[in-house]
Amino acid sequence: MSRVHIIGAGLSGLAAAVRLAKDGCSVVVYESAGQAGGRCRSFYDKHLERQIDNGNHLIMSGNKAARDYLDLIGSEEPLTGPPFATYPFVDVKSGKRWTVRINDGPIPFWVFDKQWRVPDTKVMDYVKAASIAFASDDKTVADVVDRKSSLYERFWEPLTLAVLNTTPQRGQAKLLWRVIRETFLLGGLASVPLVAREGLGPAFIDPAVAFIERHGGAVRLNARLRVVQTDSARITGLEFVDETVDVGDKDQVILALPPTRLRQIMPALDPPTDDASILNIHYRLGRPVPTQALGDGPFIGMISSDGQWAFVRDDVISITTSASNALGTDDRPNDDVVSQIWRETQIALDLGDQDYERVRVIREKRATPDQSPAGAAKRLNAETDYANLFLAGDHTDTGVPATIEGSIRSGNRAALLATARLD
Repeated sequence: MSRVHIIGAGLSGLAAAVRLAKDGCSVVVYESAGQAGGRCRSFYDKHLERQIDNGNHLIMSGNKAARDYLDLIGSEEPLTGPPFATYPFVDVKSGKRWTVRINDGPIPFWVFDKQWRVPDTKVMDYVKAASIAFASDDKTVADVVDRKSSLYERFWEPLTLAVLNTTPQRGQAKLLWRVIRETFLLGGLASVPLVAREGLGPAFIDPAVAFIERHGGAVRLNARLRVVQTDSARITGLEFVDETVDVGDKDQVILALPPTRLRQIMPALDPPTDDASILNIHYRLGRPVPTQALGDGPFIGMISSDGQWAFVRDDVISITTSASNALGTDDRPNDDVVSQIWRETQIALDLGDQDYERVRVIREKRATPDQSPAGAAKRLNAETDYANLFLAGDHTDTGVPATIEGSIRSGNRAALLATARLD
């Protein structure tokens, strides 16, 4: 029986395996780490004595691939968010607070309402912003939006940092537009912000592994690939540290590896670099965190601060700083950023002088691939020169940025191509 070998049990690899297993294909997933999930995982932190996510991830109600994936693996009530498309913000320096609320339906009535649009902005600011829809491949976000408008500091900059994990001066405008086109442009029903209720692992990873195994597949952990054996036309073998797996004449292979590992395994491939980092700080208070500042959702956006998004789950506050390499946060010692961002967090969540009990700093040095115009141009096709080799991962050309949605789309695409060759 022909088989699909998938290297990498991150979200893209698991998405490919789930899709293939659903269609009755024989699947084996190999993962070098001791757990599945890659950058999208949960773990028990012994210092905090809490289960936390390695990073904070936000999806949108319009992320169809992600929602379909969760339905397919049977993830039960995995997501939580506000009842409407609302985004609370606080300017840490001034203390000003506001909430952007996007109305249902494709006509953006919200931009005409001072109560719901970004403060100190005018309707014409949003009309001008439509130019991003026509941005060419070589344009950054900063190239096509008005940097003098309040909309820049209070919408474009936080959105670019969150979605592209880089600054507006570097992020490709076309990639950001594709997110806007599939969410905000369609109205509130497609723009509700959602997070994993119990964590990324319980929502996206554990049910996927169970689904694969329930459908006859296997997920092998601690299996680090060393060499891909090839002839002139196809992959013939996979050499791991402890074994070599023959790839049969009708077998297919999917490499769902991050760019750095992919380049090591297949030197002829040249994906975008993956040195864009994210700083995550998890503060444990030891008592439930007050949530009045959050409104109806589990997070708040922070402006004029090193911390950018504050997520609350029970007695843990998780702060994310995207593009920490570009913003210089990576160059500062942990004690410095922990103290500074905690002061910001006290303001953002209206905690007064309340202190935390314990803290954990997680620096994701290779969080996402480069999403500048130059990086986007280097995104790889899912098909390769080898007849039975396909690529998955958010560095492939999915049409959307390197997000949970992009990772799942890449896995779906690779699975579709592999299935066609199996036939």
